Amino acid sequence: MEVKNREYIEEMVRELKASGTNVVVGCLDEMINWGRGNSLWPLTFATSCCGIEYMAVGAARYDFARFGFEVTRASPRQADMIMVAGTITHKMAPVLRRLYDQMADPKYVVAVGGCSISGGPFKKSYHVVNGIDSILPVDVYIPGCPPRPEALLYGMIQLQNKVKAQKFFGDVNRKTDKGDAEAGRAHRKDR
Repeated sequence: MEVKNREYIEEMVRELKASGTNVVVGCLDEMINWGRGNSLWPLTFATSCCGIEYMAVGAARYDFARFGFEVTRASPRQADMIMVAGTITHKMAPVLRRLYDQMADPKYVVAVGGCSISGGPFKKSYHVVNGIDSILPVDVYIPGCPPRPEALLYGMIQLQNKVKAQKFFGDVNRKTDKGDAEAGRAHRKDR
């Protein structure tokens, strides 16, 4: 059967509903992205006080399970996103990159707190990475030192919106490579 136009589909739906048939018409891309956005499984890389705030978001008062983030994974192969919360030293940076590389595509990165965004109070220190965007392509930044649980929820909702806006069919999912990290380093040097 050939679909001619939108009015034709709406007329067909009205006829089917009139005969007692329940019909739902929608875009498969939107349905898949709704499912992907509402079931993000985070891999937590928490090293300091931001990790404690992340734990508070999982507790009963804030309960991020209602948003679909509760399945925190310990394996990068089962995670959709990596939440980097806290100070990242130069010694930890290769481990963080390896975990990111082991995640399946599409994958997302959330930088939580001043330390992971810019080095925080250790910015001028010799051993701290001044922003993980020099290592990984960051999708969402959640500022604060440490950020409040409400800010963490807001950042996660922004990531959900980003996932829901992406195309699953007909468009190539975002792939990352070493060029992304190089572009991040060049951007940081320009500042």
